[in-house]
Amino acid sequence: MIAQEVKMESNNFSRVNPQLFSLWVGMASIVMLFGAMTSAYIVKKGAGNWLEFSVPSVFYISTAVIVLSSVTMHAARNAFRRSQEGAYKFLILATFILGLAFLVLQYQGWSQLYGNGVDLKTNVAGSFFYLITWFHAAHILGGIGALLASVINAYSLKFKVTDHRKNRVEMLTHYWHFVDVLWVYLLIFLIYIK
Repeated sequence: MIAQEVKMESNNFSRVNPQLFSLWVGMASIVMLFGAMTSAYIVKKGAGNWLEFSVPSVFYISTAVIVLSSVTMHAARNAFRRSQEGAYKFLILATFILGLAFLVLQYQGWSQLYGNGVDLKTNVAGSFFYLITWFHAAHILGGIGALLASVINAYSLKFKVTDHRKNRVEMLTHYWHFVDVLWVYLLIFLIYIK
């Protein structure tokens, strides 16, 4: 009886994808990092020396772009699962291009902020805005690297749905949705917690 229970428990553990579990642990640590930064933002704001500024509208456009990229990533995953090679290739490439567009728009937003006099030295609020959005951009860059690898694989390897490839697409989808939701949270936070 006890041996049977142990065997059942070990079977349950074997169903957990260790790579996906590791990704979720990593994403939890990223949540803690951004939680610490947004907490520091609130504390520092209460200390004074806080100059408010308007968030350039290009950040709203970049938000629409990253949300759209999440839609294309989800559709790419579904196309891959259904063995729809053409749709998968198009959608994974579209997601990659939209990810790059997001970073270009972020850069334009930072340039507009700097042009409006929001810099790192004289504006503590601006410093936090840059820091938080730069850290997010760094995580987007990681996702773009994974997307680039997926695009290269999609166009250079013979299309075949295997467990290994399905796992990679699944993990990339989870991560890309994560950085999307994270950005929406950060933008709302930075706009309304002034």
